[in-house]
Amino acid sequence: MNSTPAAAAVATARGVPGAGSEAGRRALRRFASGVTVLTVNHDGVRHGTTVSAVVAISREPLLLGACLRSSSAFTALAREAGVFSVNVLSSEQASLARQFAVPGRHRGDAQFADVKWTTDNMTGAPLIDGCLAHMACALTGDQEIGDHHLLTAEVLAGDAGQGAPLLAFAGQLWHEGLAALDTRTPEDKE
Repeated sequence: MNSTPAAAAVATARGVPGAGSEAGRRALRRFASGVTVLTVNHDGVRHGTTVSAVVAISREPLLLGACLRSSSAFTALAREAGVFSVNVLSSEQASLARQFAVPGRHRGDAQFADVKWTTDNMTGAPLIDGCLAHMACALTGDQEIGDHHLLTAEVLAGDAGQGAPLLAFAGQLWHEGLAALDTRTPEDKE
């Protein structure tokens, strides 16, 4: 048995009713994150889903991770296709974030009926117009963790535009009132 302080803390927390549940979820919701729509095209079936849990994992090779609910149809389609695209939403695209988050939404092309998009030449997936960035990704891993899947992918190509991001924070979407802080050192400013 592991007797480290960390192991003891985990064992204690797991034995306390309510520890790590609602209080832990409230704390995690205080972590602001960018909002994306992941898109895939597998055998002509296009699908998109809103994901706010996307993170850069490595610079060399350039890898990202995305966490999706285990019930997400996207995971199986991305696994079969082996590639997908990431659309980083701008502050003007909250309606798209909501549209691609609705459970039971239309599947296939109907999901993109009112969305302006082009096809990613590398993945075949939809690239949504007006996004802050797009990334073409090759799936490198899929691991079930708790009630989610962690997809890892190599970023094959990307493009970036200008604008303000759409953020998820405390269970809501945020798009106004963001101010950049100048964190450059005096040497960087010269």
